Amino acid sequence: MKILILNGPNLNFLGIREKGIYGTQNYESLTTLLQQKAQKEGHHLDIFQSNHEGALIDKIQEAYHNNTEGIIINPGAFTHYSYALRDALASIEIPKIEVHISNVHKREEFRHTSVTAPVCTGQIVGLGLHGYLLAMDYLTAARN
Repeated sequence: MKILILNGPNLNFLGIREKGIYGTQNYESLTTLLQQKAQKEGHHLDIFQSNHEGALIDKIQEAYHNNTEGIIINPGAFTHYSYALRDALASIEIPKIEVHISNVHKREEFRHTSVTAPVCTGQIVGLGLHGYLLAMDYLTAARN
């Protein structure tokens, strides 16, 4: 299965920023974890992180053209206000799972609303890096 994993702003600072919220594992740990699972299960992953909204939108549009079968996205702060990212996700009809490492519903009020979740198949929050693995499990099961 061909899966695109998109990570938005500041996800590259895992293990550096707010360790009490996001944990101590760094971004490389996340990508290694995902690649190991993908290799074990025969998936092809395209893992991409950007602090730039347009770069994430470009990857979503690219996914349409290269027959990507599922997207796992952690939009970071773009979750709460990026209608451009929302529109890009809405424009393609493949399964999309929104993932958040922390439980955004237990945090600041502005984090409680996701403008991107309504155009995704589902949302996983608060399960740490494990949420990405669960999203991959869902995409695999939905394909079969």
